[in-house]
Amino acid sequence: MSRLLTETGEALYGPQWQSPLSRDLGCNVRTIQRWAAGVNDPPDGIWIDLHRLTQERAMMLDALSDRLKIEGAPGIRGPED
Repeated sequence: MSRLLTETGEALYGPQWQSPLSRDLGCNVRTIQRWAAGVNDPPDGIWIDLHRLTQERAMMLDALSDRLKIEGAPGIRGPED
């Protein structure tokens, strides 16, 4: 489970993911570090929170992708656009 936590944290925040994740989850960064190291298991509710964070990020990126197609450089648009 610590690998899934690490992969999710890195996907959301990059290599320095622990502090931003602790902020968004409202917990101490040391707690995140213990979960990542496998010292303690995250509580079950954390996975729901992580799922929510990934879904929010995905929606934001989808919206930006759409705007880039519409407002961005012509090279972004495909031949069918």
